[in-house]
Amino acid sequence: MNKPVVVTDEMQVASVSTPVAVPAVAGPAYLVLGGISLSHFLNDTMQSLIPSVYPILKQNYALDFAQIGLITLAFQLTASLLQPVIGHFTDKKPLPFSLAIGMGFTFFGLLLLSIAHVYAVILVAAALVGLGSAVFHPESARIARLASGGRYGLAQSVFQVGGNAGSALGPVLAALIVVPFGQPSIAWFSSIAFVAIVLLWQIGRWYQPRIVPRGSAAVTRHPDAPTPRRVALAIGILIVLVFSKFIYLSSLTSYYTFYLIEKFGVSTQGAQLYLFVFLGANAIGTFFGGPIGDRIGRRYVIWFSILGVLPFTLLLPFAGLLGTALLSVVIGFILSSAMPAILVYAQELVPHRFGMISGLFFGFAFGAGGIGAALLGEVADRMGIEFVYQACALLPAIGLLAVFLPKMPGNSRAAPAR
Repeated sequence: MNKPVVVTDEMQVASVSTPVAVPAVAGPAYLVLGGISLSHFLNDTMQSLIPSVYPILKQNYALDFAQIGLITLAFQLTASLLQPVIGHFTDKKPLPFSLAIGMGFTFFGLLLLSIAHVYAVILVAAALVGLGSAVFHPESARIARLASGGRYGLAQSVFQVGGNAGSALGPVLAALIVVPFGQPSIAWFSSIAFVAIVLLWQIGRWYQPRIVPRGSAAVTRHPDAPTPRRVALAIGILIVLVFSKFIYLSSLTSYYTFYLIEKFGVSTQGAQLYLFVFLGANAIGTFFGGPIGDRIGRRYVIWFSILGVLPFTLLLPFAGLLGTALLSVVIGFILSSAMPAILVYAQELVPHRFGMISGLFFGFAFGAGGIGAALLGEVADRMGIEFVYQACALLPAIGLLAVFLPKMPGNSRAAPAR
């Protein structure tokens, strides 16, 4: 009995009129994965400066928590709204050098933030950095998959761990440089953006001949794949899970320093170092989430990483300083392991809209964090920062929805990026 034909991306590439077809990568292209992870590291190092300098901006311009939340919202909504659009467009017309161009927006955003003396200008600078992120994430995630050699979870973990490591380093750099030297020192970090532009241009040269617009070949659905209705339900569940994950993470990344300062009397620099420890745990968890998903199944990783963190989030508001630091490490490690598994699982659900799916989930993550930061800022102004952590402790219970995620076919690894 003949097996149904599944059209792979290599077959689609062959259907496009091009003089030379570059063969698929036999195994992971580690140099490219390392380069795109380093680019993610540089990108998110710069982005993490924004929440890291919130105490300085709050003091210099007498901002309340709601205004702090709106800065996060300006940054994250820009990225959230544009990422799915950019991903959808690049599904049809890949733009390899757009990565370097997009990093230029981050470059100018940092320069503007360093000289901003009006609240509205601070919002514009944050939005420019968000625009750079919107361009960066969909195409760079696609490159990571293209260079994966079929180890999609590993590739996404390597790619995302670079970003998480950059997010962890940002508060340390802010503590060492921005706090002592003030807001103008943010301009020094534009040199990081310049290095990233050069690196991304070289990655774009590798990427250009290996990825072309999708052909018009029809795609045959795997006989064991979920029905379109179940796919839609699963995508909805994943979005809700991402929402709960990033709302909780937003409570930590945006307000953790204020929480430590208010509850335990920690200094601004000390609080930023505690934030670095939490974000470092995030980076480590991200690295392990993808490979474990490759081995045991992504549904199990998603289930454990969202719901399994619940006991620790419930304990956090009642812990002392040392307990808070230790619990934040455990929470960061477990919760961050979800994102590589969620992204690859979503790609397998909709394997021929890779850019749109990547942009949707990265964008929704930014959007959820931005909305969460704004809402939690309002709550903190009205009810106090400690109440925020007591309320957010229940969010991981939404992970129970993971039980409704469908099981994917065993050969789902056979769908590379395009």
